[in-house]
Amino acid sequence: MQKLSNQILDFSELEKLATNLCKAISVGDIYLFQGELGVGKTTFVRLLINNLYLLNNSPKPPSIPSPTFPILITYELNSSQIYHYDLYRIKNLKELEELDFFENLNKNITFIEWPEMLINLPLNKKHHLINLDMISETKRKINISFNQ
Repeated sequence: MQKLSNQILDFSELEKLATNLCKAISVGDIYLFQGELGVGKTTFVRLLINNLYLLNNSPKPPSIPSPTFPILITYELNSSQIYHYDLYRIKNLKELEELDFFENLNKNITFIEWPEMLINLPLNKKHHLINLDMISETKRKINISFNQ
């Protein structure tokens, strides 16, 4: 896993980063995306999902919308699934349990936006924390850490 500290990237550099990250993503991996509203969490997840499809020689999904309102959107990728969560509207862990959230972590590639309620939980799973900060309209500061 690539670790980054305070890297300032424009969109084309973010695309390259997504391509490189996808080469190491496998079933059971969890990626948590933090950052203020509008910083580009969904855009970055979209880049990752599209690149995963390209690396697997599969046709990309026709669209990759934000899961803010449905909370979860799933994508079929060969024999596995990609789970894309947005926990912005989730108020407590009981709501996550109702979504079978914890059961689904081991069987899929999981991308989670707004993971703040999960950060201090023992997920019993290694996860990657990606933090995005807005520097300007076209640049983002990115930090990536790997937590065990």
